Amino acid sequence: MVINEIDSSAATPLQAVKLLALYLSSPHDKVKVPESTISSLKEWLADPAIGNNPILRLIAGIIFTHEEDYNEALKHTNAGGTMELHALNVQIFIKMHRSDYAERQLRVMQQIDEDHTLTQLANAWLNLAVGGSKIQEAYLIFQDFSEKYPMTGLILNGKADAKDPETLANLVVCSLHLGKSSSRYLSQLKLTHPEHILVKRASSAEDSFERAVQSVA
Repeated sequence: MVINEIDSSAATPLQAVKLLALYLSSPHDKVKVPESTISSLKEWLADPAIGNNPILRLIAGIIFTHEEDYNEALKHTNAGGTMELHALNVQIFIKMHRSDYAERQLRVMQQIDEDHTLTQLANAWLNLAVGGSKIQEAYLIFQDFSEKYPMTGLILNGKADAKDPETLANLVVCSLHLGKSSSRYLSQLKLTHPEHILVKRASSAEDSFERAVQSVA
């Protein structure tokens, strides 16, 4: 719907929304789509008149995060300015395994509005990343969401949709923190969502291990 309804005469922030929709709808075309998307993004971001637009910066951050170019993403999101940008920063720092920086961003969000939905959601993400006793705190946040909002796989973390990619990823992480086998959930994630970042990281680690074994064989 977004792709069809936003035409070339729309304002740049809306064009950026369309660009994101095109990018996310074509995950398997790894050459054509990202190249054209990033080219357009960089052109807009370099324009002094629109480059600081928060919607444009948010979409740039989302796309560069999907590309796993976290440093480039942070160039456009780290200044914050909106709750959405702060929440994306939390996600990026978690993906970079920098929970300390993610916690700083969360504190900023809490100072702005501790009860904001995005603040609570970012708190849950960070708790899942930290693990241990924090996992229970994350569960309580999702449980609170389930009482306030319509049920989704993300909110219920598996109760509503056991095949949701984030659900499976969270189950892998939770199992590891609890000292239990995560192979079942990781296998499901590999089968249903082979492009998920957790699958890519697991495959990269497996390849590194194989190379290390071969080097000493």
